[in-house]
Amino acid sequence: MSEPAAPGEVLVTVVTGMSGAGRSTAARALEDLGWYVVDNMPPVMIRQMIELAQASDTVNKIAVVVDARSEEFFHELEQALFWLRQGDRDLRVLFLEATDEVLVRRFESSRRPHPLQDDQRLLDGLERERILLANLRGSADVVVDTSRMSVHDLRRRIEALFPADEAIQLRATIMSFGFKYGIPVDADLVLDARFLPNPYWIPELRSGTGRDAPVHDYVLGQPDAAPFLNAAASLIDIMAEGYLREGKRYVTLAIGCTGGKHRSVAMAENLSARLVKVGVETSVVHRDLGRE
Repeated sequence: MSEPAAPGEVLVTVVTGMSGAGRSTAARALEDLGWYVVDNMPPVMIRQMIELAQASDTVNKIAVVVDARSEEFFHELEQALFWLRQGDRDLRVLFLEATDEVLVRRFESSRRPHPLQDDQRLLDGLERERILLANLRGSADVVVDTSRMSVHDLRRRIEALFPADEAIQLRATIMSFGFKYGIPVDADLVLDARFLPNPYWIPELRSGTGRDAPVHDYVLGQPDAAPFLNAAASLIDIMAEGYLREGKRYVTLAIGCTGGKHRSVAMAENLSARLVKVGVETSVVHRDLGRE
């Protein structure tokens, strides 16, 4: 997700998003990957910190973890991001989010109030935060929905987005999902595999998944499966140059079927393999596998 910095240049990642969505976990993962991580820094100090890092030439990868504690705090963050985007600085904004239901459960388990809750309900604080962060979410380089992620899942996702080997520029996450559980909110592209025959209706395949050979062979044996995969791979190939030109070094492509167990899983695994062969660093996420 980032490239090696030239002498005097500093790579900057801003980690932000909804409170309770996993910023601390992401920060620890980045620290383990060699990033200099600063948590809860006032946005007005970001510029000074980056300038000091550039002058010292000792730190070339900085991750700043920030939240929206108030409207004033958020406006200061917007100003800091505007400055960072000037002068061709290498800036990435990672936005973490989760559903209200999940966030409420996390706050209740930690017994901590929401920073924007004041004397109102927790849901009021979450709603205020979503409104404050709406524009930032829209301009973020990558949005990760942690609703169904464990701490370990999120760490693996961060490691996939910020690998130690920076030689490969475009990175892709191929995600399978079930339409009956909703479309992934963090997908850049969504493809529908429900046009293929459903292995669920074949008794000997019903209990298997798209990772199992009989199901995999059945799905990929359909006449339209290969053209679908070819078209999906070509679509990413067409978009890759534009993504890189615009500073976007990743793409999340989601493939859905009814339950996220058979067709989408098999197609996601195969699309990932195709992309790896042409030099695209790829990770696979099966969002709803095992959920039924």
